[in-house]
Order: sequence, then structure tokens, then C-alpha cells
Amino acid sequence: MISKTKIVSLFNFNDPLIFETGDELSPVQVAYQTYGELNSDGTNAILINHALTGNAHAAGTIDEIETDLNSNPDLLKKYSKLHKGKKGWWDDLIGEGKLFDTTKYFIISSNILGSCYGTTGPVSIKNIFNRKYGTDFPTVTVRDMVKVQKKLLEHLGVNKLKTAVGGSLGGMQVLEWALMYPKMLESIIPIATSVQHSPWAISLNQASREAITSDPVWNNGNYKVQPAKGFSLARKIAMISYRSLDSFEDKFSRDRKDEKLEKLDKENIFQIESWLNYHGVKINERFDANTYLYLSHSMDLHDVALNRGKLNEVLGNIKIPTLSIGISSDILYPAAEQKRIAELIPNSTYAEIESIHGHDAFLIEFEQMEKMISLFFDENNL
Repeated sequence: MISKTKIVSLFNFNDPLIFETGDELSPVQVAYQTYGELNSDGTNAILINHALTGNAHAAGTIDEIETDLNSNPDLLKKYSKLHKGKKGWWDDLIGEGKLFDTTKYFIISSNILGSCYGTTGPVSIKNIFNRKYGTDFPTVTVRDMVKVQKKLLEHLGVNKLKTAVGGSLGGMQVLEWALMYPKMLESIIPIATSVQHSPWAISLNQASREAITSDPVWNNGNYKVQPAKGFSLARKIAMISYRSLDSFEDKFSRDRKDEKLEKLDKENIFQIESWLNYHGVKINERFDANTYLYLSHSMDLHDVALNRGKLNEVLGNIKIPTLSIGISSDILYPAAEQKRIAELIPNSTYAEIESIHGHDAFLIEFEQMEKMISLFFDENNL
């Protein structure tokens, strides 16, 4: 059982990181969290990959305030302060006796390159004047993220991964792992993701980014305070795409914020409006707008076939067991995308989460995921 934990440990490497664009950066810091113990030959590890605004805190509860002195602002500190006592985003799946059993596996969850929770990104300090990179940070791709994760695993002594697993942007990393470092993996589990970001998903990201960049406070990325109105709108657009019609009907229906007040009172907003407003406020408290721009753009750039060949041939080169998991009500990454992954990867199985909760179901439907992944582990002796 995992009870209380620090949010992260920090690892720094000084070898220049060569981005996919050719840009170089040094040093690079990686924030990460681990659970369980690595065996003597370094072969019992599992890599957990987070989504767009996620972080390394996959399990356990935050028990103390963390600090990242290399960032301005220190959003690692702000997050741990805001969420003290909060469970990790996959806490139901990670721990003693759980799906990712910490008595058997060594679990690693790292904050991705370009994020704002301890790993080097746009909020990182670039000079002695305490100035952050902002929009001077190099363009980040999913392949760059995986390259940094590989550096971390080498530092930790990991020689083999039992599996790499993640949803959404986390799933994109999983697919790139299988193509970049196939000998390090025994299997992969991409969830609610894509092999090439669709025009549908790109259009939603573009609208979100424009909401941020249209806010006068954004100031070409040189803001001193968050462009709160634009960032709030960006988050609302995203939150709508993460759920479904049935999910909103079930949770909110047409209920008002105050059912005792007159329903035609324009101040008596709908519950769904109140929920969206709440998430618009919270994202400004816990995340960075420039970081959001960078990471959403990295998702749009995601294309496993880029500079590799035809998509069917590229995925056909993945030989390790693969469990592709879709979500029945996902409008952002429809289940058809996950089925296609399973069709194109030779040794692949498809499973589907039945849920009304849309894309967010991989953060909600833990019982279903546990059954699917447990069966996959058993069938492949993982």
C-alpha cells in the first residue's frame, strides 16, 4: 500500500539534449516519482505516462510541500500546496496488491519534457536574472519527451520495461517508446490515444491556443501574470472534449446553480456553466499558459510515421505484445482510432472501456481497466 509520498525526486543531466528540431539544451532536469523496488537485474520496471496537464504524482498522497528552485514560477510548489493530501491520478491502480503491484514491479512516473511540474520547460529559469524561457523554449515533440525518459531510466538502472502504459498524450509516448527503444520493452499499453493526431483533435487544440494568445495579457508569451481569461476559455474547450453528452446529462442535466432562485434570472447559471467556470479558474492556479501552448502543439505534431515510412509499415514493425484500449464514448480519440492501432500492430489485442464519461474514462473506470490489463499481463506472462 502507498500512503503518503513526496510528489517528486529531481534528476539532472548535463549532456546536451538534442531536440528533434536540432535545437540543443543543457542542463535538463526531470521530475519523477517511483514506487516499489527495482530488482537486481533492472527488469521489473513499468513506466506510467501522464496526459497533457498531468504530472509525476501518479499514486500515493502528497504529504509535504515540494519546491523546484529552477522554475519561475514554482508551480511544483504551488501544485503540492493546493493538493496536499490529494491522491495520485492512478492511485487506484498502483500499490501493494493492486494492478501495478509494488511488491512485484518497480513503477516509474516522470513529468514530461516541456511541462511545468519540475521537468525542464517554458517556466524553467534560463539565466542569472531569474528569467524563464517562455516562448524561447525549443519546440518539443513526443519523441523528445521519450528521449528524456530514456535518460531517466538509465539513471535509475532500468534495463527492461515490463510495459509502458498511458492515456492520451501518455499513450503517444507509449507508442514512440515501442518505435524508438523496442529492445527495452516487453509490451505496451496505449490508451485512448492516436498514432497521428487527427484534424479533429488539432482543431480543438488550435481553438484552445488561440483563446490564450488572443488574451492581451499573454503579451507574446512575456506575461507577468497568467492570461487568465484566455487560459480559462482554453481549458473550458478542452474539458468539453474530455466528456460526452451522456456524461453531462448524467452529472448536470439542466440543473441550475441555485434551484431556489428564478430560472430566468441570468445570474442563476446552469450547473454545467458553473463546473466549466471552476475548471477555468483552477487551471490558472496550477498550470502555465505557455506550457499549455507547447504541450498541445507537441500533440498536434505527433505522427509515428513522420520520417519513418508508411504508417502500416511503421506500426507493423512493432513486434511486442500490445493492448490497445479505446473508450466507447470518447469523442476526442474515438474508439475507431484504437481499433486501427490494434489492426496495424501484429501482436495486438483491442479492449474497450464501456463508459459514458468520454475521454476522461481512463481516469475514472479503474475496475474495467484493471480487468483488461490483468488479463493481458496473464496472457503474456508479465
